[in-house]
Amino acid sequence: MATNDQAPWGRVDETGTVFVREGDSERAVGQYPDGTQEEALAYFERKYVELAGQVTLLEQRIKRGTAAADVAKTITTLKGTVSTANAVGDLQSLVTRLDALDGAVGELTEKQTAETKAATDAALAEREALVVEAETLAAQDPAKAQWKQVSATLDDIFARWQKHQQDGPRLPKNESNDLWKRFRVARTTIETHRKAFFAELDSVHKDARNKKQELVEKAETLIPKGLDGIPTYRSLLDEWKNAGRAGKKFDDALWAKFKTAGDALYAAKSEIDAKENEEFSANLELKLALLTEAEPLLAETDRGKAKDALLSVQRRWDAIGKVPRDRVKTIEDRLRKVETAVRKLDEDHWQKSNPERIARAEGLTGQLQDAIAKLEKELAEAKTGGNATTVKDAEEALEARKAWLRAIG
Repeated sequence: MATNDQAPWGRVDETGTVFVREGDSERAVGQYPDGTQEEALAYFERKYVELAGQVTLLEQRIKRGTAAADVAKTITTLKGTVSTANAVGDLQSLVTRLDALDGAVGELTEKQTAETKAATDAALAEREALVVEAETLAAQDPAKAQWKQVSATLDDIFARWQKHQQDGPRLPKNESNDLWKRFRVARTTIETHRKAFFAELDSVHKDARNKKQELVEKAETLIPKGLDGIPTYRSLLDEWKNAGRAGKKFDDALWAKFKTAGDALYAAKSEIDAKENEEFSANLELKLALLTEAEPLLAETDRGKAKDALLSVQRRWDAIGKVPRDRVKTIEDRLRKVETAVRKLDEDHWQKSNPERIARAEGLTGQLQDAIAKLEKELAEAKTGGNATTVKDAEEALEARKAWLRAIG
């Protein structure tokens, strides 16, 4: 059997009672009557090892940053357990280690409190940013809002709100409720504006739909009139453009009916145009022949001859009548070109035979002739005097006057 000295933290008496030493005293922790002293001590020493393991685990939890409140509760529980533990070992050392953890818990509490506050402040800022996004969206002019985009944006903001609520830290109740009230007000405002906008839009679409239905009915009544109905149809088309939107579905359907009526009118016009073009083809050939006769006048210089020839062409041109619509501009432009050339001959003749112009030219001619005679005399004198500069100036002045005389001659 083991002696008392063989177990520094406990002993077993003759009855199998096991004692643990605590300072200068000892305390009975239990009995182990059916085994040896070594087995009895070993059993209660294992109880100690289990307690020591719990203390060690608690120390590790504090190092890992476990919530301070949970750790403090565990420390209190373990202290009570160690002080009355039915175990053999250095129980006082466990108490000392637990007392040391009290200080660590205080530091951990301060650290975690600061971290929690920082996380809470950040979360409040993030939540408020979502509220501001919603409030900004709600402040937009409803008449200018792109409602499909607004609805999608609001849904996205709300989805981020819910995710933040699920994944973020728990917020103080008052602040959280205030932010939710602001968000709810913004969302309600947006929904109210959206409903009002679409209600008004439905009213506008309904008015436009009724107007366009009336225009369709009027256009369809024009179909029997054929070509004569086209001017009125064009007027109806202007009204259509000013009628506004009736909604894509109705717009497309109503426009199809309106266009069908117009197509019928223009089809009648096309038939008439085709008949006229066939009838007017012979006229076109006659006018092309007249152009062949008239276009040589572009090079004619005899004013009288050109005027007589053009007048003859113009009389026959008017007598021929209409030509196919798509050729009108081409042949008219060719005739205008000839008429312009002949008119220019007439204008040039008038300029040359204008009495006032002739009188001015004759007066200027006399003045230039006198100036030339004078300059010729000065030039001769300058050459006699031998002054090169004077000679040069006189020659240039003389040449200039002769050039003016040739220009008006």
